[in-house]
Amino acid sequence: MIAVSKTFKIDKILPLIDHGHIHYGENKVQEAAEKWTEIKKINSKIQLHMIGRLQTNKVKLAVQLFDYIHSVDSKKLAKKIADEQLKLNKKIKIFLQVNIGDENQKSGVSKSEIHLLASYCKEIGLEVIGLMCIPPLDIDPKGHFEEMQKLNKSLGFTELSMGMSSDFLLAVKYLSTYVRIGSNIFGKRS
Repeated sequence: MIAVSKTFKIDKILPLIDHGHIHYGENKVQEAAEKWTEIKKINSKIQLHMIGRLQTNKVKLAVQLFDYIHSVDSKKLAKKIADEQLKLNKKIKIFLQVNIGDENQKSGVSKSEIHLLASYCKEIGLEVIGLMCIPPLDIDPKGHFEEMQKLNKSLGFTELSMGMSSDFLLAVKYLSTYVRIGSNIFGKRS
């Protein structure tokens, strides 16, 4: 379970860290750096997940800070991550983001192009462990979760990042291994 700590101050997150939870999700690189750089030095078990759209100009800092990136959706971004990993001698676990609902306003590679992106990522040495999606908000996500499960299996991946506070139990039924829970843990964002 990824505790989505984006927008919350560190004092709101510390009780969960003290309780032993290690997986946290952020969607902005700069905010994450300010919040987590020192804590990760103190607690090396913390695993930080980049769950938002990653701009190529933020990749260098993201590779330094994050352990997982859930939002790789282009060859350009994949190549930039691969190059930074080489410079830092660090491997990050990667999820490829699929625009499962074909929504214009959402990031993600199309279902028809996911196999090409996965193949390219393998060629350049990225450690892709699975797919990620955010289904459309206004419809039942069951069909999209089922489709993601099949896509993930067709690519031979074992990890799957889908499901949030409102639908994580259903996502788990479709073999999601990483769920992103924010408001159910930390409360409403202000």
